[in-house]
Amino acid sequence: MTQLFSPLTIRNATFKNRIVVSSMCMYSSTDGFANDWHLVHLGSRAVGGAALIIQEATAVSAEGRISPGDLGIWKDEHVGKLQQIVSFIHDQNALAGIQLAHAGRKASCKVSWEGGAQIPSIAPGGWTSVAPSDIPFAKGTEAPVALDEAGIEKIRCDFRLATKRAARVGYDVIEIHAAHGYLLHEFYSPLSNKRSDRYGGSFDNRVRLLLEVVQTVRLEWGDEKALFVRISSTEWTDGGWTIEDSVKLSQLLKEFGVDLVDASSGGNVQGAIIPTAPGYQVNFAEAIRKGTGIKTGAVGLITSAEQAEEVLSNDNADLIFLARELLRDPYFPLHAAKKLQHDVVWPVQYERAKLK
Repeated sequence: MTQLFSPLTIRNATFKNRIVVSSMCMYSSTDGFANDWHLVHLGSRAVGGAALIIQEATAVSAEGRISPGDLGIWKDEHVGKLQQIVSFIHDQNALAGIQLAHAGRKASCKVSWEGGAQIPSIAPGGWTSVAPSDIPFAKGTEAPVALDEAGIEKIRCDFRLATKRAARVGYDVIEIHAAHGYLLHEFYSPLSNKRSDRYGGSFDNRVRLLLEVVQTVRLEWGDEKALFVRISSTEWTDGGWTIEDSVKLSQLLKEFGVDLVDASSGGNVQGAIIPTAPGYQVNFAEAIRKGTGIKTGAVGLITSAEQAEEVLSNDNADLIFLARELLRDPYFPLHAAKKLQHDVVWPVQYERAKLK
């Protein structure tokens, strides 16, 4: 059996293979509601054979959205359509995941195909963003409001209520988004967190909110279900967060009940020079896995079956997270099985076209 198509069990979730649909924003919601676009988009990747389909960054509060088009789970009315989507994913013998997110100072922006620029809080469709410190992400943009203790308590409460709704929907996996310059990343980064209270300054203080959110989510989620955290392993900037910091953080995440670290990078520094190349972030997953013993997900320009197989065969990671490649080819897992000469079950509706 190939490594890519070997099963993996994490708590009560059994992955039929090691291919994960990485969370990808679609910016196609109104007031946080999922719609038929999300059903077809996520459902087609389940039909395509991935083991886990992680829903795009889903805001735990209205002000936590990146854009007005973000999905949300901040009110009970969001649950119904999400249940339909998850039910379809399960019908395809796949697992369903949700990425819980808060955009922090990168909130209130236009959708990507409109340029992604900040929408000022006083402009139509805009709102006030929050962050650990009142430092804007980009020069010339509106500064966020620094969270006080009451604001931080609201963040924890928002994640707890979002987790409660996620359980009602029926997801198999929750991934906490603590990467790419969004709120939880902003707190642990020394570049965006200039606080002098118990949430700023030292490493332990800067990671405090993330650990509190993990603890809150795990308590609401229960011990039987899988919990992932996506982090930015490095900020690619002198004086910023490093892979050594990530290894140290991942050890703490493991102790707090996190099952897997999804090892991405960047996003908190505008204009950071990132040396992108095929598999350029795999070494982060490897370093965290070997340094802590926690399971990891590898992500970042992984585009072929052979490349994914090599990552797993070298014990660099436990799961392969694919994003753009699965936009180009929703049926990548079926095609990968053919390339690796591994027989997989195709949907009965597609069996007549199975690659021999």
